Amino acid sequence: MGRYIIRRLLQAIPLLFLLSIFVFLLIHAMPGGPEQVIFNPHLDAAGRAALRASFGLDQPLPVQYIKWLGNMLTGNFGFSFQTKQPVTDLLNERFPNTLVLFAAALSIALVMAVLLGSLSAQRQNSATDYTLTALSYFGLAMPAFLLGLFLQDVFAVQLHWLPVSGTQTLGFSFDFFNGLLDRGLHLILPTMALATLFVAGWSRFMRSSMIDVVKQDYMRTARAKGVSPRAMLFQHALRNAVIPLITVVAIDFGSIAGGAVITEGIFAWPGMGQLFFNSLESRDFPVLLAILVIGATFVIMFNLIADILYGVMDPRIRYS
Repeated sequence: MGRYIIRRLLQAIPLLFLLSIFVFLLIHAMPGGPEQVIFNPHLDAAGRAALRASFGLDQPLPVQYIKWLGNMLTGNFGFSFQTKQPVTDLLNERFPNTLVLFAAALSIALVMAVLLGSLSAQRQNSATDYTLTALSYFGLAMPAFLLGLFLQDVFAVQLHWLPVSGTQTLGFSFDFFNGLLDRGLHLILPTMALATLFVAGWSRFMRSSMIDVVKQDYMRTARAKGVSPRAMLFQHALRNAVIPLITVVAIDFGSIAGGAVITEGIFAWPGMGQLFFNSLESRDFPVLLAILVIGATFVIMFNLIADILYGVMDPRIRYS
């Protein structure tokens, strides 16, 4: 396993290099630049040229890429066109918020998908199965922005149970415990919105996988030996049924990040998704490049983690 991990990490280096070239060319093919972000109608051609030169955009693309790549490898992503702040500072401000939202939504989505999928498979063709299937189709058909607005209207506007948006209640100073509780209340709605988008599809995969596993010969043997249904489900079937779900989750990693962009925008959650959307709207090249490269790195790492989990969940799988 150790050799396999090292080999995969070494394979990721040229892949990230090619992705960085593609992303760099794609971003620079977009119209705009610092002179449009920092719009000044009185700026003449010489002033625009000086502004582009200050950001190094007057040099050939290969030179710009080499300089950007060298700085990126040292953790320097340049300066934002819009705020003039170092991009690293912007990422350090936003990344923890996205990490909290992502971890909470992913954990809840996985737990709910496994539980609902297993329950639906165990009670196949029953009222429970049909009800869960209908709810799953409803979740698959629901757009992310509409679900977010619906949750805001019901739980924040109508019932007044939860805050509408943001990460904390403004105008109040809390101690550590109450501050943590306040932040947790603000996290509930965006987590529900993001998790619901994936529980629906993942639970369907889990149901199909569980039904296939239950029909295997070793499950019939366990049933013939008098193993209880609960033990068969959790000790024998679940471990093998969850392997296809790991693949689906790894493939959907990019979709989760895309859903986070919409969710963070609706709930004014100051994370990487909201920063990406704002930077895309303002053509803030350095910030866009940093977010895309970091996102590609996480996708590759998440697929490596999924491959490792295959071996953990199924002892028959061995990597040489």
